[in-house]
Amino acid sequence: MAGRIKASDVEEVKRRTNIGDLVGDYVALKSAGIDSMKGLCPFHDERSPSFHVRPTLGYFHCFGCSESGDAISFVQKMDHLSFAEAVERLAARINYVLTYEEGFERREEGPNRTRLLAANQAASEFYRGQLMSEEATTARTFLAQRGFDEASWELFGVGYAPRGWDGLTGHLRKLGYTPQELVQAGLVSEGQRGIYDRFRGRVVWPIRDTSGQTLGFGARKLYDDDNGPKYLNTPETPVYHKSRVLYGLDLAKKAISRGRRAVIVEGYTDVMACHLAGVEDAIATCGTAFGKDHISMLRRVMGDDAAAEVIFTFDPDEAGQKAALRAFGEEQRFTAQTYAAVAPDGYDPADLRLHKGDEAVHELFDKKVPLFEFALKQAIARFDLNSVEGRVSALRQAAPIVAGIKDPGMRPGYTRELARMLGLDLREVQHAVRNTRQAPPEPDYAGPGPDLEREPERPKASLATLRRDPAVWLERDALMAMIQQGPAVGPELLSQAVTAQVTEPNLRVVRDALQTALPSLGDSWIESILEATPQTHQGLVRELAIASMPQRDPALLPEYAREVVISLLDRDLVSLKQELLARMQRIGDSTSEASRRVQEQLAALEHARRGLRND
Repeated sequence: MAGRIKASDVEEVKRRTNIGDLVGDYVALKSAGIDSMKGLCPFHDERSPSFHVRPTLGYFHCFGCSESGDAISFVQKMDHLSFAEAVERLAARINYVLTYEEGFERREEGPNRTRLLAANQAASEFYRGQLMSEEATTARTFLAQRGFDEASWELFGVGYAPRGWDGLTGHLRKLGYTPQELVQAGLVSEGQRGIYDRFRGRVVWPIRDTSGQTLGFGARKLYDDDNGPKYLNTPETPVYHKSRVLYGLDLAKKAISRGRRAVIVEGYTDVMACHLAGVEDAIATCGTAFGKDHISMLRRVMGDDAAAEVIFTFDPDEAGQKAALRAFGEEQRFTAQTYAAVAPDGYDPADLRLHKGDEAVHELFDKKVPLFEFALKQAIARFDLNSVEGRVSALRQAAPIVAGIKDPGMRPGYTRELARMLGLDLREVQHAVRNTRQAPPEPDYAGPGPDLEREPERPKASLATLRRDPAVWLERDALMAMIQQGPAVGPELLSQAVTAQVTEPNLRVVRDALQTALPSLGDSWIESILEATPQTHQGLVRELAIASMPQRDPALLPEYAREVVISLLDRDLVSLKQELLARMQRIGDSTSEASRRVQEQLAALEHARRGLRND
């Protein structure tokens, strides 16, 4: 087993990794000033971006949930990797060859994520190769009949799982993967006689994350004697969670981020058809309903934009109606506007492209209707509105939908629309909406009151906890400058500043950490400060390291940093001057020896103040 990665290699990987590009693979980032980018936090659900990235410093910080760190910790948290796995992932990303120290063995804790991802990638390549085999004629015919040529197979990585029981198993075993790893990756199943291929005699689509790594597969059966389900997906594994993946997002993320629109379709071939028709922002869930984790993923890519659009496609049948109502239940987690699109004649996007061409696919989404309106129409569609009983039943079915609209500006309009649809008096509909029972709390909600089973957490220092006081603001800005621009401020000025008076207790802890870290001033300056900082205050240090400074011109940042640090030192000198003047006043006799000593101290003080500005 490989030894520990050399510390110098870890630092080099961090130095060479552009954290802005890295985070940009997961989150839509916008410029937020000098060397600063921001977007929606990938670690908690939010509507206004509070997640900041500083590429030059190599750090990220969320001012909403206080998650922070560097490129390595970002990958660890996003992809649930160990430290070594995260370093190896980043090294592969920048084509950097790592070296390992002998004598240190990495302790295995459960399945090795890197190995599982590698096994999935090897399986994807195997399936793609099999698609060109003689046995795969049926698979190629299936794809061709749906309008997909060889170039599209390549783009989406489509493959074929052979009908035998151990084609993939034997291939991966020859590559050195253990039976346990193959089971953990969801590539094989276990039976009384051992392991065997999970996917057999099927067209296979790789399901990838936003960075293009294969996490699992979706597969469609081809043969009549296959008694399995029409579609079969990878089971839940350490790397594949169906509620946290969106098929096609790796290809669609740029179009979604650029156009601020996402199209949610129902299947793999629908995604392919949309992309090939030029609708490159199409994605799909993988064997599960569209839920809150999918919404969080999508909002991070799309950004927080009230003008953005999310369009759901639904089948015009009962299953489609249920899907629409489920989508309505989740819809209000979006800031974006949400719509529904239903193809004529019951066509899904793949059929629509095949029978009516690319333009028809575009028209499908151009003719979208607001999801609220669609949900109402679907809710009342099964009732006979020509009868009193039918109208009353339809009202009972639809009133909760209107009552569930969280935007108070939209609710009255849809109340009137529902009254029009049903041919009922507006006041009757308003009464029904008002009296609709509210949805119960979410299952994990235990009601008001303290959680007696949860130990209280120690409060952690943050910028938000600092006292609102101009004196504290100067201390904050000076420490921010010292952390972000330490080498530019210089060791001489820093050595004075780390002993300056700081009135705010939390900032005083940071100042003391700076004093401890001062001998390490250089490339690892921030890491040295963090090592010297108590755990309760490391978040505050990261906030200070990531926050934007008032100076907007990069060329003037070093000068600004020195000026604000000098202002902190000058405050101490001014305070001392006031003490000396007060002492002079108490002495009274300006000719006394005591008065003369104070005057000398005042002169030295003024010289020191001028020296601060002239250095």
